[in-house]
Amino acid sequence: MQTGDPLWMHVLLAIHIAAGAVCLVMAPLVLAVAKGGPRHRRWGKIYFWSMAAVAATALPMALFRPVLFLALVAILTFYMAFSGYRALSLKDLADGGSAKLRDWAAAIVTFAACAGLAGFAVLQPAWVQHMGVIAVVLGVLGLRVTAVDMHRFVHKPTRRMFWLFTHFERFMGSYIAAWTAFSAVTLSRIFPHAVLAVWLWPIAFGLPVIAATAAYYRRKHPAGVARAAMPA
Repeated sequence: MQTGDPLWMHVLLAIHIAAGAVCLVMAPLVLAVAKGGPRHRRWGKIYFWSMAAVAATALPMALFRPVLFLALVAILTFYMAFSGYRALSLKDLADGGSAKLRDWAAAIVTFAACAGLAGFAVLQPAWVQHMGVIAVVLGVLGLRVTAVDMHRFVHKPTRRMFWLFTHFERFMGSYIAAWTAFSAVTLSRIFPHAVLAVWLWPIAFGLPVIAATAAYYRRKHPAGVARAAMPA
C-alpha cells in the first residue's frame, strides 16, 4: 500500500490477503480427501469462493493504481477457478448439452483479456508495465484455455469424462496462479533481479504436475475416456 491510499483500498487489501491465505491452505486439503465426498465438495466450494474474493478485490485495486497487467491477470486467475467449478455443471456437453450464457460470457471476456495481455506486451509494453515474457506466457496460456472451452461449447467433446480433467486442471491452474501471486509479492523482495524466475517458477513446476496427474486419471478410467467406448 501507499501513503494516502483511501480506506477502501486498505479494506480490500486485507480481504485479498485473507482470501489468498485460505486458497493456499484449502487446495491441499481438497486434494487430500476422497474425491466427490462431502468434505471434498465443501472445502472445494470454500476454495472457489475464496478465489473469487481474491479476484474481486485484486481487480479494483489494480485498476485504481492503475496496473493493467495485474488487472488482466486477475481476470485470468478467476476464470481458471470459474471454469473448473463450472465443469461439474457441464457434464452433459458430451451428450448434446449446451453451455450457459455465463460460460460464454466468462470465456469471451477472459479471451479478450489474455489477447490484451499478450498483445500489449509486444505492441505496447508500457501498458502492461513492461512485463514482457511473463505477460506473453500468461496471455498465451489464457488464450489456449479459453479457446479450448469455446471450441468445446460448439463442438461437443468426444470424451465423456472431459469434465473430470477440466475440473482438476483448472482448479490446479488457479492454485498455481495463487502461488505465483504469493511468489511475486514475497520472493521479489528477496530476489529483486530474478523477476522472470519469481513469476514463472510456479508455472514451470505446476504444469508438469498437472499433466502427470491427468495422465494418471486417464489410465485409471480407460473405459470412460472415449464416448465411443461407453455403452449406448
